[in-house]
Amino acid sequence: MKSFSKLYELAAARKAGEEALESLIPKPKSAAALARIPDDRWLSGMAKAVFRAGFNWKVVDNKWPGTEAAFEGFDPHHVAFLSDDELDVLVKDERIIRHWRKLKAIRSNAQYVVDLAAEHGTAASYFANSPSTEYVDLLEDIRKRASFLGGTTGQYFLRELGKDSFILSQDVVAALRREKVFDGTPTSKSSLAAIQAAFNEWVDDGGKSLTRVSRVLAFTVG
Repeated sequence: MKSFSKLYELAAARKAGEEALESLIPKPKSAAALARIPDDRWLSGMAKAVFRAGFNWKVVDNKWPGTEAAFEGFDPHHVAFLSDDELDVLVKDERIIRHWRKLKAIRSNAQYVVDLAAEHGTAASYFANSPSTEYVDLLEDIRKRASFLGGTTGQYFLRELGKDSFILSQDVVAALRREKVFDGTPTSKSSLAAIQAAFNEWVDDGGKSLTRVSRVLAFTVG
């Protein structure tokens, strides 16, 4: 497994230098900043990730103001208690992506946000205080307790909200295979543990954050 500095050199060479590379690497939010994000914004982020999954992101983004209005700002308690009849009304609403299973998933995710708030004070506190060194545990919790947020869908949701994160995109997985970080599929429990360990090592080796390491890995391939 190459050192982070070697990976960074490779990525910088592919992106025409360090300055260009740095412009492509987002900075994750601090735990304090994440904790200040209202829970309705976490639910909104989940909903956007669910709608984007397998769909044209630009279409979803263009419809988002209307989607926010249709869901009345994504107040978690309001969305969690939507009836099937109310979802039937939403599935006919031209302001949103009309997909019954995704609408039900958003209602389920609203309940997940409500439950997190009951357990941790706010859902934001839970996401903010989840340690980067155990990021795969957060992904597993989202996969098990939320709906339509497994795999990279949940990872993109966390990245967009500013959580320090890695995304197992095609390029990142290719880089991890090249570095012989795991065998088999990247979604198995043993592979995810190995991936987490490798990311932790690269962060300690100068990578600074999961987000930074993830982007650098991706740019060593694509």
